[in-house]
This record gives sequence, structure tokens and C-alpha cells, in this order.
Amino acid sequence: MRIGFHASHEQISPRQLLEDVRHAEQAGFDMAMCSDHMAPWSQRQGHSGYTWAWLGAALATTDLTLGCVSAPGQRYHPAVHAQKIATLGQMFPGRFWVALGSGENMNEHVTGDRWPTKEVRTRRLEECVGIIRRLLAGEEVTHDGLVAVDRARVWERADPTPLLVGPAVSVASASRVAAWADGLVTINQPVETLRELLDAYREAGGRGRASLQVHLSWAPTEAEAEAIAVDQWRSNVFSEPVNWDTATPEGFDVASEHVGPDVVRQHCLVSSDLGQLRDRVAELAAVGFDDVYLHFVGQHQAPFLDTFGEQVLPGLRG
Repeated sequence: MRIGFHASHEQISPRQLLEDVRHAEQAGFDMAMCSDHMAPWSQRQGHSGYTWAWLGAALATTDLTLGCVSAPGQRYHPAVHAQKIATLGQMFPGRFWVALGSGENMNEHVTGDRWPTKEVRTRRLEECVGIIRRLLAGEEVTHDGLVAVDRARVWERADPTPLLVGPAVSVASASRVAAWADGLVTINQPVETLRELLDAYREAGGRGRASLQVHLSWAPTEAEAEAIAVDQWRSNVFSEPVNWDTATPEGFDVASEHVGPDVVRQHCLVSSDLGQLRDRVAELAAVGFDDVYLHFVGQHQAPFLDTFGEQVLPGLRG
């Protein structure tokens, strides 16, 4: 099992996050991943740098493999997406992957286009994946459907072609992305849910590595760990359609105003006990995940990186 660091653009400035990902490599993390947002989930988080510029800098100044979760089809045209993917893949062979999702309204509404229904967004994503694959293979693509492409060609070729990974949180989504994905990435959920999700992906023919992103909050005291989680992550506890359709950070803040510690703990591992956190992460990973990305939900990463590098990563690998 490989252990990675999640770089949260919504919570940390890109300059500081670049220092953090270098720190993660020095602390012993094997790889990193990040999100690709236009806006944070909360005004308290307060950041949202441009992922693709940051990825180039992070890949150039570390030896880590990096990936991001990104949504083609509205904010990003698939031809533009393919060019970005190919460029990073060409500069850093075998070190970049991207998970392609159907997106959230708070990132995509900025175009002024109508926010489609979930089924339309999923079909649009599947069209975009096909277009991106053809462009990465060097084809000239013209397409007329939920997205339109006119004689597009990506002139830079990446060898190997970056993996196009399928993000899924539900069993149904895991089955559907299996048709096209080179791997699976999901987030921490109850063990039985993760087992069903992973089984659904494999039974539908899903190939490649399975990755799990684990949200956690650690501090020297339980009260501090809980306070960090409630402050930074209470706006991230919602399932669909709230997380898909809410348009602004202010909307998430209003929705989460009365979310308390008990609810946050259902979505984020919270503890001051390093052994307990290690065991809970190991239990989730044992469902069948090849890679685990740890996301400390606080905004100051250095204590987490040093402490987990010294006291948690060796135990997880063991």
C-alpha cells in the first residue's frame, strides 16, 4: 500500500501548499493528490488556487506522483482539458493522473450556463472522457453532442498516457465509471459501504488501482482535534443533491450553521490518539485499496506531516 498526501487548495494558499507538498515528500509520503475548485466549500476555508499551474510547480520541485480530481464539460472544454493533461504527462512521464468527475455547481456556474441534471452531467462526462482519450491518442476530433468539438488536435503526446481515473462515492457511480476508468478513487465512508462500492467497481469490469482519500483531524488534545474538524469540515458533510447543487460558499455556510461535532465525526476521523487513527485508516484500507491519501483538514499542515511521517506512516506500511 502506498500512502499519499492530499493537498487541499480550498483551505491553503497555493504558495503555502507548494511548501506543504515538498514537506510531505521529506516526511515520507509516497505521492500526492489535490482538488480542482473555483471556490472553497466555506468562507472559513478561504482559498482556491488554480490547480493546473500549481501541479506544474509541484511536479517540477518534487519527485512525487501527483493527480487531481477535475470536471470537464462546462468550466473546462474537453479539448482544453486534454491539452493540459497531455502537457503535464509529456513533461513528467508516468507521474501525473487525473480523476474526471461530473462536477459541482459551485465550481461550474461561473460560466453562466445552465446547471444540468445529474444524468445529463454524467452523460456529458462520458462524452468528454471519450473525446479526451481520442485527443490524447493523437486523433483529430470533431464531435457534436452535449459538448461540441471542431477539428481539435493535441499536438503534444504523453508517453505513457496519463491515467484517467473514475471518482465515485456511491455504489451506482462506481459501477458506471468502471466502463471507462483506468482506476477508482473514493473517500472514507463506513467499511461496509466501501466494500460494496469496491465490489461493484470490480464486478462491472473496473480495472487499475483503487485509491481512498481519508479526511482526518489530529491534534495533541481531543478538544483541539474536534475544534479543527468542526471549523474546517462541517460544510463538507452533505450528500447529494446539496453538495452537487449548492452554488456558493455562503450557501454551504448557511446549510452547515447547525452541524455539530457528532455529524462531523461521521465524515472525518477525529482523534488525538495516533494509534487509533492509524488503526482506523488501516481498517478502511484493508477493504482492498492499493493507495491511501491522508487529508488533514486543518490549515496548518507542518505538525501533521512531521508527526504522521514519524509515528503513523511506518505503522501503516507495516
